[in-house]
Amino acid sequence: MEWTLKAQAARDALPEKVRKIVDAARAELVSAKDPYFRGIEADADLPDGMRVGPVRSSDPKGARIYFFDHGHGWLIYTFVRRVEDPQLVVEEIFWQ
Repeated sequence: MEWTLKAQAARDALPEKVRKIVDAARAELVSAKDPYFRGIEADADLPDGMRVGPVRSSDPKGARIYFFDHGHGWLIYTFVRRVEDPQLVVEEIFWQ
């Protein structure tokens, strides 16, 4: 998983407790069988307080949004499909 510089700076500025939640979300995405499309029951195997979906329903193959901390925060990422080494790029992170 890679981060844009802006997203990395935003992550680093979060309180330690929230960075741990973000790290758990990151681990879930990196270890997911398919972090882009998780199927109909997309949130069934996610930890409590986390869910994922498309940023815009009109663009289901575009960027994804991963809500964490029961909706108090999110990260927006893209998934670049490659035969070897698929790549996740976090473009934005927010927490309130």
